[in-house]
Amino acid sequence: MMKYLYLLLITLLIGCNESYQKTKNSATKAPLALQGYEDALTPIQYAQGFEIKTQGYITYVQVKSPWPNAKAPFTYALISKQHKKELKDSLDYLRSTFDALIFTPVDKVIATSTTQIPAFELLEVSDHLIGFPGTDYISSPAIRARIESGQIKELGTNESLNEEVIITSGADLFIGFGVSSQSKSYTTISKAGLPVVYNGDWVEETPLGKAEWIKFMGAFFEKQQEADHIFNTVVDEYHKAKKLALKATSQPTVISGSMFKDIWYAPAGDSWLAQFFSDANANYLWKDTDGTGSLSLNFETVLMKARATDYWIGSGQFTNYSQLKQTNPHYEQFEFFKQKNIFTYALSIGDKGGMLYYELAPTRPDMVLKDIIHILHPDLLPDYTTVFFKPLQP
Repeated sequence: MMKYLYLLLITLLIGCNESYQKTKNSATKAPLALQGYEDALTPIQYAQGFEIKTQGYITYVQVKSPWPNAKAPFTYALISKQHKKELKDSLDYLRSTFDALIFTPVDKVIATSTTQIPAFELLEVSDHLIGFPGTDYISSPAIRARIESGQIKELGTNESLNEEVIITSGADLFIGFGVSSQSKSYTTISKAGLPVVYNGDWVEETPLGKAEWIKFMGAFFEKQQEADHIFNTVVDEYHKAKKLALKATSQPTVISGSMFKDIWYAPAGDSWLAQFFSDANANYLWKDTDGTGSLSLNFETVLMKARATDYWIGSGQFTNYSQLKQTNPHYEQFEFFKQKNIFTYALSIGDKGGMLYYELAPTRPDMVLKDIIHILHPDLLPDYTTVFFKPLQP
């Protein structure tokens, strides 16, 4: 018994935030209430950045890639409120061992990225969202109504969070995201007693991988079954659309991206947008390039290679042809300009200017794929109305 207590003390002092294996090892030395259960893994089909497993009364959610090239994962212990009493002797252990201890279903939540917004609606938990930084970026009409009524507080910006308002908000969960390292503001918020979790959906490299993060969100609301059903529906619709695209009798050429300070940023060949073009049976001109991010090209290179291209899908902030001509008259040399085959997501916006594409597309890749198929192969989806991509105005 003394040996067990000594090992437990060492485990508590060391912690286990550095790696998943360390977390797993420490869990085997947990109090007796946590032992004797086999792990039950939640099936994850496409996402690479998170894992969910259940052991007894505890669900462990691990975020393996909170940001690109992250050196260590984050692991969170979730306990259903109905089992809190059974585990009361283990709570201090869990708090000291894992990156956060969260009691579920959560009641009041703060989110920080518009990509998280669709999950609240699809899981029917929008009434639990009480705060967001940069509310103008949200385009969802239902969430905007809650913002206008004061039910969702403005929390500043992600670069300058109003930490005092967040800490005193009464929230029991803060869902953040990281770009390159752990946020100092998030550390402050966590030390104040508000559990902080990282959502790494944006790091995923495939359309369906991004969409599967609804399972991550569902775990905190005890909506795992609902999340599975939603995701499975998206997968089914995506594959139906992909199969339909194979019936096309032609394979149009496509480019994407836009200019910024004399550089044309185009999706690399392994990016999620390039995957959409492939699944839509299109010939994306830079499909053979390596990388999941953006290519940096000069205008002359793009013009030389893409002058005769059929379509430009995803033209950045441009909304009409007059803007293009004023910015650079050489755009008129492209065939897609002459044929008026340029499409943009900048025309699908919310009341305050937030772009629906940035908000909803990661969760509904089936809609994105159908948009592209309808544009490139209109005979395959003749009665479809695009959700994100609209033709540029004159």
